[in-house]
Amino acid sequence: MENFEDLYTDYLITSTSYTTATGMASLLSVSHDKITRSLSQGVYDSKYLWEYVKPYVQELTQSKETIVLSFDDSIEEKRYTDESELICWHYDHTFGRSVRGVNFLTAFVEVGECACPVL
Repeated sequence: MENFEDLYTDYLITSTSYTTATGMASLLSVSHDKITRSLSQGVYDSKYLWEYVKPYVQELTQSKETIVLSFDDSIEEKRYTDESELICWHYDHTFGRSVRGVNFLTAFVEVGECACPVL
């Protein structure tokens, strides 16, 4: 898939809900398998995302407007997956109990009406 990294990053940045290979495949009218194969060939981690959005963040933060950096920690429950370094038990306040899953942190920088994920 040509320019896959740009398409994937744009999908992550503009998505307002969960991001999935199936969701991206339906938006691009391509097969889910093609998305999965392309995803497995690269390393799309927080470092990759930061390198991509850093110029935009730098441009936004030159503004005289108020800059807000917000963080959110979330748990993606993995009820049927064996425990590992990544999949382990975390307290989830929405359920009021511990759940097995992945705990992750997201961060956004907001300037005026513009927001960019940075982590």
